[in-house]
Amino acid sequence: MQRIPLAERMRPTTLDDVIGQTHLLGDGEILRQIVKNKEPVSLILWGPPGSGKTTLARIIADEVQAEFIELSAVTSGKKDVEKVIEHARQNWNLQLRTILFVDEIHRFNKAQQDAFLPHVESGLITLIGATTENPSFEIINPLLSRSRVLVLEPLQKGEIITILKHALKIEKATKRVNQAALDYLAELSGGDARVALGNLELALSMEQKVTPEVVKVAAQKRVPGYDKKGEMHYNVISAFIKSMRGSNVDATLYYLARMIDAGEDAKFIARRMVIFASEDIGLAGNGALGLALNAFQAVERVGMPESSYILFHVATALAKSQKSRQTTDAMHRAQALAKQYPDSPVPLHLRNAPTKLMKDIGYGKDYKWEADYKPGKGFLPDEISNEKIF
Repeated sequence: MQRIPLAERMRPTTLDDVIGQTHLLGDGEILRQIVKNKEPVSLILWGPPGSGKTTLARIIADEVQAEFIELSAVTSGKKDVEKVIEHARQNWNLQLRTILFVDEIHRFNKAQQDAFLPHVESGLITLIGATTENPSFEIINPLLSRSRVLVLEPLQKGEIITILKHALKIEKATKRVNQAALDYLAELSGGDARVALGNLELALSMEQKVTPEVVKVAAQKRVPGYDKKGEMHYNVISAFIKSMRGSNVDATLYYLARMIDAGEDAKFIARRMVIFASEDIGLAGNGALGLALNAFQAVERVGMPESSYILFHVATALAKSQKSRQTTDAMHRAQALAKQYPDSPVPLHLRNAPTKLMKDIGYGKDYKWEADYKPGKGFLPDEISNEKIF
């Protein structure tokens, strides 16, 4: 008989059993209200792996007495969704609720996400989507507008240790693991309870007293000095950008390697390179934006670890490129002027004149439809006609 993994055996079954996410589970918070009122709403749960997205979805379904159907966007297709919808119709006829949980919902394309809309709107299904990616970029707006987006945080070190201690009690192995090993397991987890429990289970299987050295052997990793949600995350990406800005290829590639080694989201890195291509290279290399955008799209399609070739290739090219902040500086000046003069009237000769009345009062007067035409009165409003932006 196959043994159920420790992480699965430790999965909470009520909200009171959940450790962490107090901003969602405290008295009066949204998840408490949903369970208390027995009225589920469609949700997008956005958070890192091991933060409790699947667990919370299952608890909600159980508490509101709805049938829980789980799909993974990685392995499911159109036919799987159609089967769920048909089953939900049968439940509807029996006056039963259906909660459809879609793990990694960001992996469904626009058409697949669109397919949920009519059934969410009609109430046939309550959709709970889980994603590790920013919903603003990965989930279509119509679906976002019909759902509540809840942000889950990585578990804190103390919360991970609490989970591990509880697991040790269940396993009757409390005396086998010292505090230093617990600290090491928590640091190694990166805020992911599933990783922490998996590493604990491996360490316990070695049938000896569990120390940091045993954990290291069991997990086959060292603790990375990098937290994807903490200060090191921001420090390293900042150093990466500044190294590219300073045209230092060696430093650029070093910081890139550190991010990839720590498990940083490849799309996050690629997205920052797209921004950099316009912000710091700009007019000095107009092809840089296209190169960076192609890199982002390639990373989306290829995935890791092969996307490393793409990231290193394009980071090198951006670091070696000539730099120009002309457009960036001009953008800031233009934005400042727009805020200072938000209501300045557009000069009459530049206004569109679709009616005779508008022509009679001077709209479009003396404007000529010819290439590179420069009207004598210029293009800017009178108040700022002498301003130089670029």
